[in-house]
Amino acid sequence: MDFIMVPAIIGIVTLGIYKLFELFVRKKERLNIIEKIGDKLNPSDLNLNLSLPALSGNTGKFNTLKFACLSLGAGIGLLIGYFICLNTVPGFNTGDFFNNTYQTVSVIYGASVLTFGGLGLLIAFLVEMKFSKRKSGA
Repeated sequence: MDFIMVPAIIGIVTLGIYKLFELFVRKKERLNIIEKIGDKLNPSDLNLNLSLPALSGNTGKFNTLKFACLSLGAGIGLLIGYFICLNTVPGFNTGDFFNNTYQTVSVIYGASVLTFGGLGLLIAFLVEMKFSKRKSGA
C-alpha cells in the first residue's frame, strides 16, 4: 500500500489548498454582492421580497457519477496493475524480489491506477456532456 500513499497524500493536500482558496474567493464575492445590493437598496423597498439570482451551474449534480467512475477506474487500475506485475515481474507471487523490482512494481501500480482513474473521469465527463446536450436540445 506504500505505492498509493504518496499520490493520496498529495491529492488530499492539493484538495485542501484548493478548497481554502475557494473559501476566500467566495467570501470576497459575497461581500461584493452585499455591497452592490446595499448601494441600491432604498428603505421603501424593504417591504418587497428580495431574492438573489440562482446559481446557473449544476455544480453538485454529477459528483456521484464522477466519484463512482474515479473509484471504478482506480479499482480496475489496481487489478490491471496486479495482473501486469503477476505476468512480468519474476518472483512477484512469492515476494522474493529486490528493491529495484519493488520500485518497478510501485511504478506499474501507480501508473495503472492514475491511467484508469483518469479514464474513469473522462468517461464521467463524456456522460455529463451527453446529458447536457440532450437536456439543452430537448
